[in-house]
Amino acid sequence: MKPIASLICLSILVIVGSTSLADAATPDGKHKLVIIAGKPSHPPRQHEFHAGSVLLANCLKDVPGLVVDVQFNGWVSDEKTLDDADAVAIYADGGAGNPAIQKDHLETLSKLAKKGVGIAFMHYGVEIPAAKGGPEFQKWIGGYYEDKYSCNPMWDPHFDSFPEHPITRGVHPFHDRDEWYINMRWAEGFSSEKAAVGADGTKFWPILVDKPSDTVRKGPYVAPRGPYPHIVAASGKPEAMMWAVERPDGGRGFGFTGGHSHDNWKNDDQRKVILNAMVWLAKVEVPANGVESKVTDEELNQNLDKKR
Repeated sequence: MKPIASLICLSILVIVGSTSLADAATPDGKHKLVIIAGKPSHPPRQHEFHAGSVLLANCLKDVPGLVVDVQFNGWVSDEKTLDDADAVAIYADGGAGNPAIQKDHLETLSKLAKKGVGIAFMHYGVEIPAAKGGPEFQKWIGGYYEDKYSCNPMWDPHFDSFPEHPITRGVHPFHDRDEWYINMRWAEGFSSEKAAVGADGTKFWPILVDKPSDTVRKGPYVAPRGPYPHIVAASGKPEAMMWAVERPDGGRGFGFTGGHSHDNWKNDDQRKVILNAMVWLAKVEVPANGVESKVTDEELNQNLDKKR
């Protein structure tokens, strides 16, 4: 979907904590997370990639040993910032416009992944064309949203239980209405139903899982509106809307299909599961009770895109 506004490409560097870790990439001994916020799109308070990325980065300011570099407008302003990155998380529009497949970005991300850099995609960013980026997404994060195979209903899943994993530390059951995507195109051997190890040794965990009702499966979906017969036929099947992997190259990855509605970042547990995931992605120890943070309405309303 085409953006309806534009931003000057800027970056914000948020320095957090002071703990030195032996395998850190940066010269000062910190682990570095680069968050790439996509270009503006959608109506106000939807796909607020700029505001959401800054909000999440600010919530990470007290995590020891982590530095967060937030970049805007769909890519980094200078690729040198990726040289010492431990992790890259992209929160942006996807499909044919996914930042991962513009220019030579797929090659750049492939080189980072081979170095063991963590890779993550959020909301629309998990969608990629099957023939251009699909195999890479399966390798980097375990799966992706495939047009007309996956679907994007607006619904209210209830996340009532979680696997034992650093990403779920301190996360309590929660729910919110959002455009939660379902029926991902998983890499071979993976599914929403259980943790698994792929043929190449990749470890996979479903993190946020619920069973859509038959009404949700029958649509309408956001686009195309459906219903798709194969989605309807999967009645009663659990669906993972967030998942994580550890790759044989030493890197980690996660996909998160929520994040359409900016106001849902006010949900403490949705925010915590993402903050935990970003810390884990960068190979920093997740606190025993997860990353604690508070967000006020004033903070939520900062940095919103100017949209018509």
